Order: sequence, then structure tokens, then C-alpha cells
Amino acid sequence: MYIVMSAKRKYPVGIQSFESLRKDGYLYIDKTPLIYMMITEGKPYFLSRPRRFGKSLLVSTLAAVFEGRRDLFEAFTTEQGIKQPQLFIATTDWKWEKYPVLRFDFSAGDLSTVEQLDTLIDFTLGTYEKQYGITPPAKDANVRMVNLMRTLHEKTGKRVVVLVDEYDNFILHSLGDKERVKLARQRFQNVFGPLKAEDDHLQFAFITGISKFSQMGIFSKLNNLANISMVPMFETLCGISEQEMTMQLHPDIKLLGEANGLDYSEQFAVLKRMYDGYHFSERQTVMYNPFSLVYAFQMQQVGSYWFDRGTSSALFEMLAQMPRLDMAALEGRNCSASAFDLPLDGFDDPLPVLYQSGYLTIKEYDREFEDYTLGFPNQEVRRGFAECLYRHVVAVGGSDENKGELFQAYKRFSRSASLDDFIEAVKIFFEGIPYQWAQDNRNEHYYHALLYTLLVAFGADVRAEEPTAKGRADITLKMPKGIYVMELKYDKPVQEALDQINQKGYAEKYRLDGRPITKVGIAFSSKERNITDWQAVPL
Repeated sequence: MYIVMSAKRKYPVGIQSFESLRKDGYLYIDKTPLIYMMITEGKPYFLSRPRRFGKSLLVSTLAAVFEGRRDLFEAFTTEQGIKQPQLFIATTDWKWEKYPVLRFDFSAGDLSTVEQLDTLIDFTLGTYEKQYGITPPAKDANVRMVNLMRTLHEKTGKRVVVLVDEYDNFILHSLGDKERVKLARQRFQNVFGPLKAEDDHLQFAFITGISKFSQMGIFSKLNNLANISMVPMFETLCGISEQEMTMQLHPDIKLLGEANGLDYSEQFAVLKRMYDGYHFSERQTVMYNPFSLVYAFQMQQVGSYWFDRGTSSALFEMLAQMPRLDMAALEGRNCSASAFDLPLDGFDDPLPVLYQSGYLTIKEYDREFEDYTLGFPNQEVRRGFAECLYRHVVAVGGSDENKGELFQAYKRFSRSASLDDFIEAVKIFFEGIPYQWAQDNRNEHYYHALLYTLLVAFGADVRAEEPTAKGRADITLKMPKGIYVMELKYDKPVQEALDQINQKGYAEKYRLDGRPITKVGIAFSSKERNITDWQAVPL
């Protein structure tokens, strides 16, 4: 039986300190069953997850466990009178001994130069040396790290715990600059390379990041580091699972629905469409983006919070340096497990970084061939990615001028089911693309990719190359008042496009939908660099 709440709970938007979260009465989804498994069954771990997915909070929670802070895990009432429940690990046989914890946080602060990276490493090592009354034997970070681990073990009688948060933050902002990447790799090899050699003094090590780089020296030297990023038993370690949604967040979903005039089922469907869809292993357990979810509960409104508050401009600047990216081709891409590691020395395939950054996720897994199919996880990511891709990669050379009018035409089209106004706006948009940009992209695929990206950015229910029994339609656009099956042709008559829709039966699969179906043929001209003819034929 669920209790209807009269007021919102406190949601941990931006809260990364486990102590603050518990003492100040914020909601916490209990991850300590998996934490207990980790700390009792293994020692050195690596976990990659997208940004804003709870990695820093997980590191903070691990620190509290190893610092012996049992009080934070027991049931208690906060100073504000909020009751915090007992967490799983407090019911186990964990000894709650206090270990010396060395925590390196590379997610905070401005790390735009190698000098700033050096300063952060020096400051972190110096803080612990001062805390334990240690005079550093040398300036070299490698020697200082070894000395810290050995001295702390000797002084406390406990082996050392090393926690590293967002180790790759600096590297991700340096991709494309080989010298900076090389220097960063040397720094990380120097500081964390001793972890394996000093195993006698190491109780536990946990490293997080967005990406795992295949040529990063830290992983070759720590070959005993267990990468649990795609291990099924740990796939729910960060994020919120669907089971946690239904069991622990039922009252929050109900309250959000009341604020938006929706019942529980309707509001749940909206949240699922916007925020779920992440899969981190072949098991494909559904995971929700925790940042967007708690932000929606806090604001009592569903929105694109993950993109609005932290989209990586560095990522899209990097994509802009690659061959022009086709968003439609990213849906349904296949790859092997080895493709998930990023090479440091340059790459021209966006797939690994898009997966590890959270823009793509696992959609299917073929166990026989060990083959993964990737795609966009949800509506928030799909639409936000299209908007950013357009802004940083597609919209170069001033082509953004007529986008606003095209969007207004799309909104009128969605309400009136009149295609004429929208096609005219598309023609005006393409007319505004500079000649210098278009002359190197004279083909059907170019216009197809650009039109598809714009429709996704507008929030349209659109699919590219959706398969049928006899082929793939270029674009299928599902509008409130109708379904439009579009075929694009380049320097060919529009009738050829309509004939292909008929011959291949592209529209047949939608006959049971209930909405009117319209076949749309669109002809582009290499001479005009625009639409020169189009026809719409209702079925």
C-alpha cells in the first residue's frame, strides 16, 4: 500500500557528498548491497558511466564506508526531523574499521592546462601528507604516493584505500592535442602506477571515469584492475533501475503526476520515454538517468535537464573535426566489445566516445556473435543530441539563419496536417546554406541526414531508414494527424521516389495505426542545391 505524500521529499540535485545527503535528509536509493559485494569480494575496480550518473556520490559513499562512518548508514532522524532509513550494509557483518582513505577528485576545478593538473595532484598529495604528519621525501609524485601508502599502513595499522573520481576529465578535454594527452598519461602513470606494486599496502582501489582508454598506461600497469563497467551484476551500481522506480519512487511519480494533471501510469510513461533506456551490459537492465529524474521531481516538471546543464562542448568540437556525422546512421550501429575502448592517439569513429559519454547505449546483444547494437537511449538524449549536433557540427557557415522559421512551420504542420507550408520552409532553409558548404556535399545522403537531424531536434517522432520487408524508407515522420513516408531523390524525377514507395511497400506496415498515411516524394537538384519538386499522395 502506497501513501500519498502531502509534500515533496528532498531530492539530491547536485548533491555529491554522501554525508550531506544523509544528514540533511535527502532521498537516497540504496546502492549498498552492491557496494558490500564489491568491498568483500574484490580489491581494485574500474567503472565507467556517463557524466552526471552518480559516480561522485558512489565514491563519497565508499569513502564513508571505509572511514567507518556506520552512523551515516543506520536509521536516524535528522536535525530537520526527517527520518532516514537504515541502509543494507548496516545489517551486514561489515566491521566498520577505519581505514586511511586517499581520495583524488579530478572532476572539480578548472583543469584546462597540464600545470593545473600538476597543481591538483600536488595539492591532494600534500593534503594527506600534512594530515598524517609526513614530510615528502621528494617532489616526484610517484615516490610521494609510494611513501604515503607505506607510511599510512605503518602508522595506522590499516592498509590504504585509494579512490579516484573522473580520472579522464582532463584527457577528454584534450583529445586532438597529442602533446597534452601524452603529458596527462605520464602524470597518471606516475601517480597511480604504484598501486599494483604496493598491493601489500592496498586495501581497496576504485577508479571512475566516463571513458576507458585502451592506451592509457594506468590500465596496462594495473592489469589486475577489474573493469566492471559492462558486468551484469554491477549494471545498477549507478543510475536508477526500473525496479527502484516502481518500488521506491512510486509516491514521487504520483506527486509529479498530480502537479502535471496526469495519473500515475501516464506520468510514469512520460518519465520512461524521457529518461530511461540506458543499458550497461548484455543483460540490458533498464536504467534511468538519475540527474534528470531527480531534477524533474524537484522542479515538478519534466524537461531536458541533462543536456541543459552540462552538455560537453568539447565532445561536439571533436566530432566537428571528423568526417561529417550522420545522426541517422548512429541508430542501430553494430560493434564488438573491443570497440568500447577509446584509443588515445586519435580516432575517426565517434562510436566509442558517444557510447561512453551516454549519448548511445546498448539496444540489443547477439550472444552467439558477441555483437552489440547501439542506439539513442531516450527522447531527452535523442533530441538534445540532434540539437547539439546541428549547432556544433552541421550548422557551420551561417546556415542557422532560417532555422527558427522552419521550426515554426513544423509546429503549424503538426497542428494542421498541411505539408505545403512546411516544405516551403524547408526550401527556404536550404536556400540559406552557403554555396561553399554545400558544394562538397552534393548527394541525396547529405540532404537526407540534415533534414532528419532537424526533425529530431524539433522533437519529431521520426525514423530514418526504418526497415520493411522489401527495403528501408528514407524518412518516416509520425505526426499527430498523420504518418508521412518520405523518399528523397537526387537529380531524379519525383515520380521515381513515389514509385519506389509503392514497389517496396514502405507504407504498408503503418496501415493499422489508424492515422492517415501520406506518401511523399521529394526531388533535390545538384544545380539548384535545393528541392525542385515534390508530391504528396494520400493512401
